Amino acid sequence: MATPKSLSLADSSASRSMASMRQLTSPVPRRSVDEEDDIAIKLSVHFEKVLQDLGEDTTRQGLVKTPLRAAKALMHFTKGYNETVREVVGGGIFVENTDEMVIVKDIEIFSLCEHHLVPFFGKISIGYLPNKRVLGLSKIARICEIYARRLQLQERLTKQIAIAIEEAISPTGVGVVVECTHMCMVMRGVQKINSRTITSTMLGYFREDPKTRDEFLTLTGSGKNRSL
Repeated sequence: MATPKSLSLADSSASRSMASMRQLTSPVPRRSVDEEDDIAIKLSVHFEKVLQDLGEDTTRQGLVKTPLRAAKALMHFTKGYNETVREVVGGGIFVENTDEMVIVKDIEIFSLCEHHLVPFFGKISIGYLPNKRVLGLSKIARICEIYARRLQLQERLTKQIAIAIEEAISPTGVGVVVECTHMCMVMRGVQKINSRTITSTMLGYFREDPKTRDEFLTLTGSGKNRSL
C-alpha cells in the first residue's frame, strides 16, 4: 500500500470542527448504583404521566410496571453517557511495529435519533493506519458502543468514533463508514422502508491520499448495494 511522504495541513475551518468534536470525547463522571436507581425512579414518574396523557390506564395489569421498565430501558439505550473511551480501552493498546491498514467491518450498532427518540440501526466499518500502536479489536467495537448509546445524529456518531480512535492511539489515518436504517423515516413521516443513510469520516492519510481511501472503501465494500 502506497503511503504519501507528506500531508498538507487541514484548513482552519476543518481544524476548528475537529477541535469542537474533541470536546465530546472528554471523560464524564461515572454514576454510582444508587444514583442510577434514583434516576430510574425519577424517569418512571415521567413515563407514567406520558402513558396517562396518551389515554392509557396505568393501573391495569399490563402497565403497572411499564414506567419503571421503560425508564431502565432508556437508561440502557443511553448508557454511553456514563462511559469514557479511556475506561473502555483500558490496557487494550499494544506496541507493534506495523503500518499496514487494520480494518474491522460490519460492527452492528443501535442508537436513538435525538429528534424523535426512535431507533436507528446498522453497521459500522472502521480502518486505521497504525503508528507503532494498535488497538485491541474488541476495543474498537466498544468505542462504537459508547457513542451509539447516546441520543445521536448519525453524522455526529461517525465523526465521534473516528476522533476517539485518533485520540486513543494517534494513528496516521482513520476511516469510518456508517450505514443505517432510521425508524423515523420508516415508521413515520415519508415511511420509506428501504431507505438507508451512509455517512463517513476520513482523517489523516484516509482524507489526504485517494489510494489509501479507495483501498479502505474497497476492502469494506462501502458504497456497494449490500443488505443491513
